[in-house]
Amino acid sequence: MADDRERAEILVTGVHKRINDAFQVFDHDLNKTVDVREIGAIVRSLGCFPTEAELLDIIDEVEEPNGFICFERFLPTMSKILMENKFRPIPEDTLLTAFEVLDQQKKGHLEPNELTEYMRQGDEPFTQLEMEEMLSSAVEPDSNLIYYKDFVNMMVLDGER
Repeated sequence: MADDRERAEILVTGVHKRINDAFQVFDHDLNKTVDVREIGAIVRSLGCFPTEAELLDIIDEVEEPNGFICFERFLPTMSKILMENKFRPIPEDTLLTAFEVLDQQKKGHLEPNELTEYMRQGDEPFTQLEMEEMLSSAVEPDSNLIYYKDFVNMMVLDGER
């Protein structure tokens, strides 16, 4: 029984450390608060990928009246999300299939403008800032192409951290 409790405490301590480390990256004033606009990046850096509606629910739960998120309010909410394995990334094979559908000529890559066009469509279109962030990590600088197999592998590895 004590071993189970110790394991649970170690797990919770590890989760809290991950959350704290991610939060600190965006806590520029070192006052245990971040701008509400940073929460999506923090949540995603922890390997969780909620929809925009789900992200807004998280924000509604933790946002202070001044438009900031306090670490003390964020920690229990994010701990619960991580402990329950909510908002996990889409499986690698599903992502590859989606890119292959977009790559109708089976070239093994997409051009940035092609991906931008696709990502601005649908129920939850990407914002300009989200597109710029994604393209900055997806586009191969030498060729100015997105080799999606490499990109999906990178996304999957980032989500496992």
